[in-house]
Amino acid sequence: MNYTRKVLSNGLRVIVIPMPAMESATVLVMAAAGSRYETPQNSGISHFLEHMAFKGTERRPSAMDISSLIDGMGGEFNAFTGKETTGYYIKSAKNRIDTSLDLLSDMLLHSKFDPTEIEKEKGVIQEEINLYEDMPARKLGDIYEQLLYGDTPMGWDIAGNKEVIKAITREDFVKYMGELYSASNLTVVVAGGIDEQETFAMVEKYFGPMKQFETITYPLVSDAQDKPAVLIKQKQTEQIHIALGVRTVSIKSDKRYSLSVLSAILGGGMSSRLFHEVREKRGLAYYVRSSSDEYADVGSFVSTAGIDPKRVPEAVEVMVAEYAKIAQGQMALADEELAKAKEFLKGHLVLDLEDSRSVAGFYAHQELLEDVIENPNDVITQIDNVTREDVEAVGKEFFVDKTLNLALIGNFEDRQKLEALLKL
Repeated sequence: MNYTRKVLSNGLRVIVIPMPAMESATVLVMAAAGSRYETPQNSGISHFLEHMAFKGTERRPSAMDISSLIDGMGGEFNAFTGKETTGYYIKSAKNRIDTSLDLLSDMLLHSKFDPTEIEKEKGVIQEEINLYEDMPARKLGDIYEQLLYGDTPMGWDIAGNKEVIKAITREDFVKYMGELYSASNLTVVVAGGIDEQETFAMVEKYFGPMKQFETITYPLVSDAQDKPAVLIKQKQTEQIHIALGVRTVSIKSDKRYSLSVLSAILGGGMSSRLFHEVREKRGLAYYVRSSSDEYADVGSFVSTAGIDPKRVPEAVEVMVAEYAKIAQGQMALADEELAKAKEFLKGHLVLDLEDSRSVAGFYAHQELLEDVIENPNDVITQIDNVTREDVEAVGKEFFVDKTLNLALIGNFEDRQKLEALLKL
């Protein structure tokens, strides 16, 4: 799989990925704008803006006008907000990307931000926040990052603060877009069964008029930590959800590949070490998984599990014991286990990229957040190049007592008992 990249005169970055066997195509517009750019006065506006983009433009005044157009061509559309990016996409038949580009540019250049629609959508967003509160396995990541980054934009929920959401006005949206939605702060990625030159011409037609201006930056977060930490969110649940992790590296570090392989070894599937020790051997949990997650300047390695409330200390002790083996250089990593972890990662990458939407996201994230864009084959090579020594080295470097963190959601109050267990 290969791509072609161009930069328009207004600074807009365009990436086109032809996928000749496909009859569909995805148009994705992604901005380097997310919740870490927010302030206490507009917390949640990145996500709120994602909702409002589909609520009407000058040419298409209502949400029904927009949804009818997309439904009428058999397409699907959605948007997503993260801490560092926000994306808007339409997936359709390959011969309808002209309409997709027209509509997405219209939404970003000419959204009405009708005050009546804003007021109605406030209720929708507050119910979305309530939904996440009722999904502890989904909410756990927010609590874990709150523990890591505290009362900073990186530690706040992406969906925002209910009281702040209630106060957001049309002027807030206009100001926010005027701070971050510069052409030079966006990338347009088109992937699927499309003609490369025709696609570049269409992007130029619809996004060429977008203005370029200087954008705001986000505040850096402190990654310093000198002792283990525990954060408990009290909630009446049938299952206790825990996240155990350590601080690691940013997305630009080459060590992230070794950490990804380590995450597959520890909690990447039903044959992983934590799955075997926590679920299969002891019956302590239903789900157990690990991941290595990176942002532009910080990162973490985390393992999560849903635990029997009566056996939380036992589960934490077992998970910490597996971390301790890594910290002490006692992994005893066999060639077969290393090879299996690599194949797990490569196989999931290949499966993910069977869809044009995933392909568009793969390239868009790299364009906005990384120094170099890698093709999938390049990523596979990076994974293949990870050695046993690499995995053991990152384990010993990052699995240390002082940056060990444990976040928990559920009806559990014995913090001191948990703190006593956080020793590698």
